[in-house]
Amino acid sequence: MGLKLSQEPLAPPDFVKTAPAQQSRSFWLKQLHQWHWISAALSLVGMLLFAVTGFTLNHAGQIEAQPKVVSRKATVPAELLYLLASGPPEGKRPLPPQLETWLDKAVDADIAGREGEWSQEEVYVALPRPGGDAWISIDRATGAVEHEKTTRGAISLLNDLHKGRNAGKAWGWFIDIFAGACVVFAVTGLILLQFHARARPLTWPLVAGGLMIPLLLVILFVHL
Repeated sequence: MGLKLSQEPLAPPDFVKTAPAQQSRSFWLKQLHQWHWISAALSLVGMLLFAVTGFTLNHAGQIEAQPKVVSRKATVPAELLYLLASGPPEGKRPLPPQLETWLDKAVDADIAGREGEWSQEEVYVALPRPGGDAWISIDRATGAVEHEKTTRGAISLLNDLHKGRNAGKAWGWFIDIFAGACVVFAVTGLILLQFHARARPLTWPLVAGGLMIPLLLVILFVHL
């Protein structure tokens, strides 16, 4: 008497079922690690700078600055005095290029592209800068020039760079790009935590702590 063979198809082994899932997991892990390390490399120096200056800003009252003030005086040459009389008597507008070039050499004041406040008596140009301040005043009648530059030290410079204060458009673009890299770094890190959370039981309690601690501090101790 012959054996009766079953006509039902054999079920695939478990490893065959899980192979596509494992391949998908491996692909996404590889992509996430790649984006994570690239964003980390791009934002590493920026994060160190902003972390250190976050500390110095928080303790600005205890960190004493020693401002250094440099004053210079000069007189506009007679052949350039006519430039101070040209144009509308009052308003905001840049200085003539010839005058800008002369001031750069005479009193070391780079005012290219800066607008001056023109009045009937003088031209005043504010020259704010990270870590200090500066200004220049020109008497329109006599051509007397007075330039003052204040430097408040490296800590003040770094603090102003942290805030983007008077740092120009290029630094503003850097801050925006750096912020984007930090977002990618944080989001990819969070997703990687999700992938590895099963093997690391403290993952989500630590993440929750990172959220709740600042939230509780704001609620309990910050006067809003």
